[in-house]
Amino acid sequence: MSIALESITLTLAHYRLDVTLAMSARTIAIFGPSGAGKTTILELIAGLRTPDAGRIVLNGRDVTNVPPRLRRVGYVPQDDALFPHLSVRRNITYGGPLQSDVVDVLELAPFLDRGVKQLSGGEKKRVALARALLSRPEVLLLDEPLAGVDAELRTRVLEYLLRVRAAFAVPMLYVTHQREEVEAIAEEVVVLDRGRITGQSAVADWREMNPPPVASRWSNT
Repeated sequence: MSIALESITLTLAHYRLDVTLAMSARTIAIFGPSGAGKTTILELIAGLRTPDAGRIVLNGRDVTNVPPRLRRVGYVPQDDALFPHLSVRRNITYGGPLQSDVVDVLELAPFLDRGVKQLSGGEKKRVALARALLSRPEVLLLDEPLAGVDAELRTRVLEYLLRVRAAFAVPMLYVTHQREEVEAIAEEVVVLDRGRITGQSAVADWREMNPPPVASRWSNT
């Protein structure tokens, strides 16, 4: 995977996003506090926002002015954005034809014909992942997929994310403000604060430079 944000600027409510960034690892975390601009970067790559200036290049293609549906990007937003009036099957096939390997890896077969309103929070996350994968994306954008869930559910959803990483050759760009998630899933980390890149390194190097505080795993603080 190759993602480049070239001199991207965008005026936001409280500051101006100003980013030049090149990423090529298979699994990359964008890490930073709430309000740092992490989701905005995903929305720019997905085509849901248009920069004031600069270029967005995916695998050598300039997609800055390409409609979202033609970018070959799978996007899983924080709220999952599922269709509440459709079954699981119809939700996931909105992304593309049903594929048994996606269904098997995410263990969706038992509730393909259930309504979305009957699902637990973790099951909804898996449905949103499946829909994104069925669009045959060149990159999977994940916006804080473990946000708002308790420690036990975080661990279970993370296990499915690791299965997806192992089973499919789809690069991931993973937004989070939890360092445990960075260390569990990513190869490279980009640190963002108030719309500026403050660091970029391999996760192993980042861990050495920024030892974790003494706290329980999956702390909600």
